[in-house]
Amino acid sequence: MEAGIYLDKVYAGFLGMNIGIRLGAPLEPAVWTYKRIWDTFGDIRDYVKDYKKFAADDDVNGPVYFLRALRDDAKERAVTPQDVARAWLNYAREGVGMFWWGGYGVSTEHTAYLNLKNGVPAPKSGSIKQNGQTLAEQIGGQIFIDTWGLLYPGRPDLAARDAKTAASVSHDGEGLVGAEFIAACIAAAFVENNIADVIAAGKAQIDDKSRYAAVIRAVEEFHRKNPDNWRACYEMLVKEWGYDRYPGVCHIIPNAGVCVLAMLYGNGDFARTVEISVMCSWDTDCNAGNVGTILGVMAGIDKIPAHYKKPINDSIILSGISGYLNILDLPAYAKEIAVTGLRLSGQEIPDKWNLPKDGDLWFDFEIPGSTHGFEVSDPFFCQLTHSIEKAHTGTGSLKILMDRMVRGNVCKVFYKPFYSRDAFSDERYSPVLTPQVYSGQTVTMYLYLDQWEGWEETFVAPYIRTAFDKEEIVSGSIKLVRDEWKQIIFTVPDTGGRLIDEVGIMVQANTPSKSRTTGGIYLDDFTVCGGADYTVSFSKQRKEFGNVTPFAADHGAWEIVDGKLSLMRCGEAFAYAGNYYAKDCSISAGVIPENGESHLLLVRAQGAMGFYAAGFDKNSLVIYKNNFGFEKLAEKEFIWEEGREYRFSLKAVGSRIIFSVDGEALLEAEDRDFAYGMYGCGSRGMGRTLFGDFTVRASC
Repeated sequence: MEAGIYLDKVYAGFLGMNIGIRLGAPLEPAVWTYKRIWDTFGDIRDYVKDYKKFAADDDVNGPVYFLRALRDDAKERAVTPQDVARAWLNYAREGVGMFWWGGYGVSTEHTAYLNLKNGVPAPKSGSIKQNGQTLAEQIGGQIFIDTWGLLYPGRPDLAARDAKTAASVSHDGEGLVGAEFIAACIAAAFVENNIADVIAAGKAQIDDKSRYAAVIRAVEEFHRKNPDNWRACYEMLVKEWGYDRYPGVCHIIPNAGVCVLAMLYGNGDFARTVEISVMCSWDTDCNAGNVGTILGVMAGIDKIPAHYKKPINDSIILSGISGYLNILDLPAYAKEIAVTGLRLSGQEIPDKWNLPKDGDLWFDFEIPGSTHGFEVSDPFFCQLTHSIEKAHTGTGSLKILMDRMVRGNVCKVFYKPFYSRDAFSDERYSPVLTPQVYSGQTVTMYLYLDQWEGWEETFVAPYIRTAFDKEEIVSGSIKLVRDEWKQIIFTVPDTGGRLIDEVGIMVQANTPSKSRTTGGIYLDDFTVCGGADYTVSFSKQRKEFGNVTPFAADHGAWEIVDGKLSLMRCGEAFAYAGNYYAKDCSISAGVIPENGESHLLLVRAQGAMGFYAAGFDKNSLVIYKNNFGFEKLAEKEFIWEEGREYRFSLKAVGSRIIFSVDGEALLEAEDRDFAYGMYGCGSRGMGRTLFGDFTVRASC
């Protein structure tokens, strides 16, 4: 398959998955029965709830974060269950976000996580022998595997193989069959144009004697006899394959029947397929997400209706341990999947693909319909659409339609590198975030002015906005040149310890009211890159989702006390912030060890199971490496006092880790396991610590 077509279909599949999940999420609770959905909404043809910003649930977190096993461990070999298990442990904050933490023996994923944490390796962690058949055969076997299918266009056998491997961390039996089937269907959808052929390709990869295969056959047979009545087919499922026949919270078999029903009666139409899957009730977001991926790939971007695409706006918010990675740009992620897929098949990566360096933002608008999450402040004056009319490089750009603007009118066009709690309607999965843009970085963009009316100049002003006080910091005003591309470059200014939640331009008309400015500005190759130099002032932060911004906490009680970050804990507790891909990094903070033996700063943190830490430990200075277990890299006797403030500085340069106290470098270690990561703070044991404002200097 040609690489560009492959990329576009990956994007359409991942977009389709997220559309299905967003459509189905409001109707997932058991109170929304089949009858109640019909009585309330009738024949669903659009989203039933208008979210401010949709915070994704487990159906998105799993496909994104579990696939990182290929980046972290299985770089040049076949993925194993234990590789995926390490991703589970590394990217989840225990008990918060990622998936449903419903209790040991109740939630399949919670059970598997605790098994792994307590030393039960994968795939035993998800086996029937370990957890029993009921738990092993819940729906999670198929809802976390979409991205494995996207890696193998036209190779359902390989997709089924790796999806089964990944699902075995938490599932077994019919749960693994579901993983094989859905992933194989996704892979087949790249090359098939008929949904019956897609389903046949999925069936070819599963055990014909399984209950999963039997429910597929039952739906297919009913559809042959009743091709126009999906509601009658659903009634058959309820009677012969319903929840009453399969124990547990959400069994895979009834929902497998809904997926096949929706695909057959949807008859290749993306919208009708996801709509039918939701109207069938049961696990509405999971089923709509799975069929959304399959139909997105098969139908392509152009066949996904605009009213479903627009609210997604190319931006998904996740709930993993890295606030930086939790802000997911769909086109960039689709390209990451496609690059991995091409490498797995031994194909060349096209030279024309703009592959951003890890830690940079790069928005090229090359994928048809892509917006990269850009927004406008006033849709009356400015509207955004993807365009192939003009491009600085490649074939696409973002068109800003200016409509009847006069002198004094201003419209902001911006990307949001951070969201606060008030941006979300639903916070079940605690989407903690850390900014993607920082003071000291360089923002570059190219703008083309195609002005149709109003012959006075049009200006733009690069700006950022701070998150909680909403101050707009403007970096001068620049006149655009008609019918030419103009490069705009500015350095992100110092924010005085505040976070940044908008970066972009202010469009400013200069036309008198008798001659309004109308026309287009084309935006292309928008990048944010380079080293950052900033502070985090806790007097200017908030506590949101149980965390103090901009940190994602794993265990412990975190508060802002007298302008400091307070951590109280009864065991290990850590918090993480900053660019996930920061390489050479220097952080500094005042630290007051109030109680306990362990008081630490972190650098190059790649998750809960990988980082360097340095600080006080009993009567010593210490540098630790945590690589799925703590190892002491360096130690020096040091008698410190409780209640006294010390200035900790921790620097990672190349392979050197240097720890200083009150301006004096006292301890050093060398290690090459972690070349990049977040910064943070925490403790290995019970106690209480106060951390002052952080100063951060980092390069990517």
